[in-house]
Amino acid sequence: MREPLAGQPSQDVPVSKVALASAIGTTIEWYDFFLYGTAASLAFNHLFFPSFSPAAGVIAAFATFAVGYLSRPIGSVVFGHFGDRLGRKKMLVSTLFVMGLATFAIGLLPTYGQIGVWAPILLVLMRALQGIGIGGEYGGAVVMAVEYAPPGRRGFFGSWPQVGVPAGLLLASGVFAALSGLLPKAAFTSYGWRIGFLLSALLVAVGLYVRLKVLETPAFTAMRNRQEEAKLPFAALLRGSTKEFWLSLGTRWVEGLTYNAYSVLVVSFVANQLHLSGGIALTGVIIASALGIVLTPLYGALSDRVGRKTVYTAGVLSVLVLTFPSFWAIQTGQRAWIWLGIVIPFGIGYFAIYAPLSTFWSELFDTRYRYTGVGAVYQFSGVYASGLTPVIGVTLFAADGGRPWYFAAYMVVVAVISLVATAFLPETNRRDIMPGADGRTATRAEGALEPDR
Repeated sequence: MREPLAGQPSQDVPVSKVALASAIGTTIEWYDFFLYGTAASLAFNHLFFPSFSPAAGVIAAFATFAVGYLSRPIGSVVFGHFGDRLGRKKMLVSTLFVMGLATFAIGLLPTYGQIGVWAPILLVLMRALQGIGIGGEYGGAVVMAVEYAPPGRRGFFGSWPQVGVPAGLLLASGVFAALSGLLPKAAFTSYGWRIGFLLSALLVAVGLYVRLKVLETPAFTAMRNRQEEAKLPFAALLRGSTKEFWLSLGTRWVEGLTYNAYSVLVVSFVANQLHLSGGIALTGVIIASALGIVLTPLYGALSDRVGRKTVYTAGVLSVLVLTFPSFWAIQTGQRAWIWLGIVIPFGIGYFAIYAPLSTFWSELFDTRYRYTGVGAVYQFSGVYASGLTPVIGVTLFAADGGRPWYFAAYMVVVAVISLVATAFLPETNRRDIMPGADGRTATRAEGALEPDR
């Protein structure tokens, strides 16, 4: 059978099926990953760091949260290397298994009161394993959807793996909100928090079943048939797309910061600074996540029409403008204001930033190192953009006497940095990502061939 050309949909596998498989898989993986963040906000400081003061316990719990982000670059390089050499599908099955195993194990961990210092040590190890799994997941899921998508629809189909983030967060927040609401506090602290982690075994089984039915992407198959695989994809990335790589790290900063500010840090702020139920903030996160599930593919489709940079820039500007008003609303302590302070900037503004990024990055990098490039941008930047955000936030809140204004100023500065980085990158929504027979990337909008830089 003749292989379909790269950038064209397969004749045998509907692109909608591939997008759905990517979305389901990423939803499960992000559910596993974000479940930890929610647990760190509500329970881990008491269970694994009881000898610390309340504030120090929260910082310690979020420090283990950051470990997942610190280990993600390892996963992106390792799985990206083999994903660019052996295939996207094989690595996506592997990452899902690794993530599921680590998450299930967290649900079985004994606490500090049972085994002492070994409890936080094992927690950190499992969190690191989670990070390695999710580090390899993102690039592969995104690239699979984008490489199957037809020209002019890459933004829409490439946004479907992005749906996994709000869907995973919605699922994780919903599970924890239900467990904390249905169970007495003592029961939730004793065993209730474990249920969400143990449920991952069932979800991973579903995800593996779906992913095993998807074929390898046409772009990778065509590249492999011509024996054009890069021997060291990460080195090829740094050689061929140096500018695009470093600037893409800047575009990611505001995205990761905004996400973790509203989905993790605000939950902790409401519970520990305002001394209100964490469920109030979780409800706002759930509403915002539900909006994100709907808006992400719509923003992705919009980027096919008006450009990736246009949609992204509009989202960054909205977050920049709304940061201070949103934290003012949250710190009032009023339920309705807290919800509005989360839902408007997070549920509406943030997803305009997030939706086009996966396709934007995929179009910037050559097929030979696309998996590695997308994964490396997302995961290396995740260390400072996401993983350190809760720790930085708690520290800035403490420095400001429990108020959010120092942190809000930090968000504004980061938004400006990301806007500047975006300004130096090209628009890519009309770029043809089909690899040429000589290893170059055709750019249909320009009617010429661009050598890999």
